[in-house]
Amino acid sequence: MDNFGITATTLYGLEDILSEELRQLGARDIEVLNRAVRYKGNIELLYKSNLMLRTAVKILKPIISFRAFDETQLYDNIKTIDWDQYFGTEDTFAIDGSVNGEIFTHSKYVALKSKDAIVDQFRDKYNIRPDVDAEFPDVRINVHISNDIVNVSLDSSGNILSKRNYRLNQTEASMNEVLAAGIIILSGWDKNCDFIDPMCGSGTLAIEAALMALNIPPGRNRSFGFETWKDFDKELWNKILAEADQQINKINCKIYARDIDYKSLKVAKLNAERAGVSEYIEFKEMDFFQSEYDGEKAVVIINPPYGERIEVDEIIDFYKDMGTRLKHFYPGCNAWVISSNSDALKHFGLRPTRKIKLFNGPLECKLHKYELYRGSKRDAYAS
Repeated sequence: MDNFGITATTLYGLEDILSEELRQLGARDIEVLNRAVRYKGNIELLYKSNLMLRTAVKILKPIISFRAFDETQLYDNIKTIDWDQYFGTEDTFAIDGSVNGEIFTHSKYVALKSKDAIVDQFRDKYNIRPDVDAEFPDVRINVHISNDIVNVSLDSSGNILSKRNYRLNQTEASMNEVLAAGIIILSGWDKNCDFIDPMCGSGTLAIEAALMALNIPPGRNRSFGFETWKDFDKELWNKILAEADQQINKINCKIYARDIDYKSLKVAKLNAERAGVSEYIEFKEMDFFQSEYDGEKAVVIINPPYGERIEVDEIIDFYKDMGTRLKHFYPGCNAWVISSNSDALKHFGLRPTRKIKLFNGPLECKLHKYELYRGSKRDAYAS
């Protein structure tokens, strides 16, 4: 099978993790970009990238790159592409546009002009045009413009890869699945020690941890855009799925998901059932400030309230109490806390040993690591 260029998009701060995931899949010529990783591989790797990458948002197969300084040049270049290679008049298509720069400033207008060019090409050839289906197209096209550089790609993913098809129910301020997986990988969790999410909400962190521990591909319960492509190799795809299923293993740790809110916990349980991992997660209705961990070692990941709906004094006290609870009742753990509230984090009462900049949706956040020792820090190092 021939190799070709592929681009995997991701979230800010997860680029290096994604590049390592790709290396393990066998990708070649890996190049880390801003919120993306470029690499080379064949159609099998493209299929596997969609199925198995935990920190990718989209997998794009580039068609062409060119320069355009106005809408006419954009239209003309899009129209020169032989779209018959990718779909016909009986198929549906959609275009996702994204822009960065001063020449093109409206992504929807870019998508509209690109659509016009494609439709006009088919109409000129066949006196008939394919229809647009923004929701469930046979082919989804990505047009990304940075200043005057236009990159046109086939979107092999369809829906963004964070849509794992298990979180049909969610709580307020739920975390994106890709971000959750990225934070777990950043934590260095080895899938042997226990994993705790004491403010689990809709359960995303615990579910992603269970999928990792069991080695279940994150895309196992969904479909992908490439499955409706003209050259889709169903036999190859079934082989990849069968091989992935054979790699699912037993779990070697305990995963705890706790929340003070009964309704949130109920949502989390339903989501875990859809993901096929509910039997591997211990759900419990519990106030974090009444909780403790008496095991040997665990990774604790907390996505607490950021304070948008809480008074300033209350959120600072909340973070102070969080730090106190971790320090005295979670000995031997590594705790990771993500928040957009930098002021509240300053009052946590523990010194972070690592700080990582991430984005939770539009919110710039810091992910802090806190090492919680048994006894004093000096005793921990001495042992």
